[in-house]
Amino acid sequence: MHSELLHYEDSQAEIHKLVVGPMDNNVFILRCKETGDSVLLDAANEHEKLLPLCQQLNVRRILETHGHWDHIQAVPAVRDAGYEVGITADDAAMLPSYDFVLEDESVIEVGRLRLHTIHNPGHTPGSMSFRLEGSPVLFSGDTLFPGGPGNTSFEGGDFPTIIRSIEDRLFSKLAPETIVMPGHGDDTTIGAERPHLQEWIDRGW
Repeated sequence: MHSELLHYEDSQAEIHKLVVGPMDNNVFILRCKETGDSVLLDAANEHEKLLPLCQQLNVRRILETHGHWDHIQAVPAVRDAGYEVGITADDAAMLPSYDFVLEDESVIEVGRLRLHTIHNPGHTPGSMSFRLEGSPVLFSGDTLFPGGPGNTSFEGGDFPTIIRSIEDRLFSKLAPETIVMPGHGDDTTIGAERPHLQEWIDRGW
């Protein structure tokens, strides 16, 4: 089912990936293989594509990595369809509407899967990453990309904060083989990005 969208698979989880909208946003659907329950990360755009997938993959709720406009275009449509949407308190005002607040260092259960929240301020005040327990996977939103941190020139963005957040909460705690699945573009790994931290600090972005 949806084999063309299957991006990652191991013994406990499937991750489906869809690229949507004018900014080529990554939308990920994390599915528990044991129960079939799923969660969607970033209802970014093209709700007409996302809603059938939500139904077919048994999505239970929507988690937003942050509140920037390109990550939330489909939020009203998925809420109208009955899906609850979660966002951090710091970014909640950026959304037209939402249902629950994501808190730092909490666990979101997706069937038997356990998704750990990591507050990564800097791209936005409330940016959130999600680490999948038992699998080498991190959904980083726009906090970390191949080649550096997310843009901090937006309102609420702060370069020293995002650097400190990446260093303290991702690089120092996650294994090098952890696959980083960002909000745009290709995957990378913690091990591939960690050696370049000083370069990012030196260039200032």
